[in-house]
Amino acid sequence: MTIERRNFPQFFITAPSPCPYLPDRMERKVFTHLVGPDARSLNSQLSHGGFRRSQNIAYRPACDGCQACISVRVPVESFRWTRSFRRVMARNADLRSAVVKAEATSEQYSLFRGYIDTRHSEGGMANMTVLDFAAMVDDNLVDSRLVEYRLPENHPHAPNELVAAVLLDVLGDGLSMIYSFYEPTLEARSLGTYIILDNILRVGRMGLPYVYLGYYVRNSDKMDYKARFLPQERLTTHGWERVERD
Repeated sequence: MTIERRNFPQFFITAPSPCPYLPDRMERKVFTHLVGPDARSLNSQLSHGGFRRSQNIAYRPACDGCQACISVRVPVESFRWTRSFRRVMARNADLRSAVVKAEATSEQYSLFRGYIDTRHSEGGMANMTVLDFAAMVDDNLVDSRLVEYRLPENHPHAPNELVAAVLLDVLGDGLSMIYSFYEPTLEARSLGTYIILDNILRVGRMGLPYVYLGYYVRNSDKMDYKARFLPQERLTTHGWERVERD
């Protein structure tokens, strides 16, 4: 089906479905297609307005009577590097990172599969095949990249092994973290936290102001970790508002 955009994107709304974050609630999403020559600029504009991207779709929650999902971004210049964060960086100082083209590989899928099976076996991605994974990584018309993290080449047990990766969108004012996954057996490294910290540094080197973390959901085991990255800005009905502590 050909999707045409004339002057302004068309928005649609999904049917209600069970909320993946809070029990006994239903979710709905408003969405539009990111297609055509303006896909990149539209992705930046919508991200600034609280949308997230999945493949060639930009969406945001539109749930009846609930506003629990709050868009969060980290202003990198004022980010607070706590002792805990510095320890995470030190534990992973041996990792080598590389920004690569957003093209799925079997190596990435193997890492993704192990991560999902261990951490999110009951989630919506549990049944993703290698083709589904390739679509998640490849199927878009925006400025998307992958950052791969590998053990050093002189590692005694797993030289050059891929242990973490994150799919990113490059926006006009920063990076949007679309999805990250990592080796679940390396718990002591806190790789999930490290990936966020590393990209806060990356955005700073790029001279851009923000890292977009997606949705923060208070009291959700899946999402409340985002409150640790302070100060941060949260999108409210009055615009982006700075939060110093949760």
